[in-house]
Parts: sequence; C-alpha cells; structure tokens
Amino acid sequence: MNNSVSRFAVAARLALKSIAAVLLLMAASAEGGAQNLNGAGATFPNPIYSKWFYEFSQQKSTVKINYQPIGSGGGIRQVSDGIVDFGATDGPMTDEQIQSAKVKTVHIPTVLGAVVPVYNLPGVNKELNFSGEVLAAIYLGQITKWNDPRIAKDNPGVNLPSDSIIPVYRADGSGTTYIYSDFLGKVSKDWQTRVGKGTSVKWPTGLGQKGNEGVAGMVRQTPRTIGYVELIYALQNKMQFGTVKNAAGLFVKASTQGVTDAAASVKDIPADYRVSITNAPGASAYPISSFTWLLIPIHSSDAAKGQILKDFLLWMLARGQAEASALSYAPLPQSIQSRIKASIAHLQ
Repeated sequence: MNNSVSRFAVAARLALKSIAAVLLLMAASAEGGAQNLNGAGATFPNPIYSKWFYEFSQQKSTVKINYQPIGSGGGIRQVSDGIVDFGATDGPMTDEQIQSAKVKTVHIPTVLGAVVPVYNLPGVNKELNFSGEVLAAIYLGQITKWNDPRIAKDNPGVNLPSDSIIPVYRADGSGTTYIYSDFLGKVSKDWQTRVGKGTSVKWPTGLGQKGNEGVAGMVRQTPRTIGYVELIYALQNKMQFGTVKNAAGLFVKASTQGVTDAAASVKDIPADYRVSITNAPGASAYPISSFTWLLIPIHSSDAAKGQILKDFLLWMLARGQAEASALSYAPLPQSIQSRIKASIAHLQ
C-alpha cells in the first residue's frame, strides 16, 4: 500500500512538473510572439518612416510595424475611428476633427520637410523661379501659358514657350496639399478667399493624382505640367523643381537648412504642436516648409502596443533624427525634442 502511494505521489509530481514546463513554454512563446502594429497616413514622410520602422523592427525582433501611405486625410480618419494603431499627417487635425474623433490622439512631430514646385518644360533647362502669387494664379486658372508676363518677370533671360500650363494636384486627402494650400493662402488673398487651406480643397483647374508618387509620375511623364511634391520625391525622380520666393523677397531653393531656418523662426510652438511654419520670416527660410506628425492614441486599447509606440518614439528621437538629413528631411530642433519626451511620458 505504501509503495502504491509512493508511486502515485511520484507520478503526480512528475505530471505537475510537465504541466508547469508546458505552461512556461506557452508563456515564453506568447511573450516572444510577433506583435504587429498597423499605421496609415501621410505619403510626405513615407520614405523615412519606412526606414525607421524597418530599423526599429530589426532591433525589436518580435515587433513589426506596418505602414500604409494613403494620405493624411485617410490617416486622420483611420486612427480617429480606431481602425489603425496610429496615424500620420502633414496637416494638423482641425478642432472639429479632434472633437469628433472616437479615439483621442496627440500630435507628435517627427521631422520637418519641404514641398517643392516640380515641372516638366522641354527646352527649358534653367531652374525656374516661382513666387507664391504666380503659383496661386496658375492653380486658380488665371495664368494659363508658360510665357505669361508674370512668370517671365521672375525669370529674366529665359526663353519661355507659349505652351499651355497643365497643373497637377493631389486628388486624395493630403498633408502635402495642406502645406501647399496653407502657403498659397498666406501669399494670395484671392487663393485664401476662393480655395483656402486643407488636406482636401476644391481645385479650380488641373489634373488630380493620388499620392506624392502619382503627382511626381504624372509631371515626369507629361510635358508642360507643373505639380507639387515633397522634396525627396523630386530628388529621387531627378525632376526639375523651382526656387520659391520667401517672405524676405528672395528666391530660395529647397534644402534641409532652409527648412531648419524656417522652423527656427517660429518662437512659440503650442503645447499640442499644431503649428504652421509656411512663409516664415528670414532671408534663408524656405517658404513651403512644415513639420510632419504621428497621431498617437492618448489611451491605447492594447497596453503592449501602447508601450511599443512609446518605445519607438523614444528611439526615433535618440536614433532616427540622425538619419533625417540623408533623406532630405530636417531633424527636429533639440528644444522640441526635449518637449516631446515629456509628451511621450504622459501616453498610456
């Protein structure tokens, strides 16, 4: 009898050990399982976001961040409705969008960039100058020929053709459009009255294309066109893009330094980081510059995902900023980086 009890006790202990081992393996497997995060939004920062998300996932082998560059408007909608774990935009959310959002988010600046006027004008190899008033008049349908006196005035000595201008614009909800229309509204009262600013506006004339890639592709393939894209898309596609007249009255070519100078001219950044730096003062400031933002839920529905987003944002400040210039973005000023760290600490 004692032997039977003893054998039973031993078997029971072995069984418990086996169960415990299985449970430990299950816990380790769950802990080590891949954690997928989904985001969507702006095409403007997509080149650097793609690089960052890949590098972060390489360091965090159990994390994969999927990002769909569907435009800022789509990103705002999807994160506000809880469809994705985070959004991205180049045009800050309006008060109305913030109030109506099912998921409350914060704007976290990531980098700064420039929007440039790209054009395809056969026979003209010289870099063209554009004032904001001229760009507005082109998209309002008031300037329709390449040799219009207002374009010729800003480009002395250039033999401009009499061909019709074909404006190209973003057909999707776009932060790039927000930046461009925001700038045009500051320099053209007619634009501000008739069109205004927004991620989507009612274009008086032109051809619509989806994404920075779509606008760049259309302009590159179609003679006599003019469009607007983020700087890196112009550089990657080896496209002609013009200098733009800034608030100091000087024609400035887009550069990371010009974007940095535009940001530095803004002395009061609001607590929610929703700020415009288009048409900034200063002789070296590039006038069509902007922050771009990630939209991060204040209260994540998944604690593990919320922590990953916080870890990524801290990594973005510590490591990612150093990679901005190589992709033609400007890194965040140190003063703003310090503020962002405090904002990250309040995320839940």
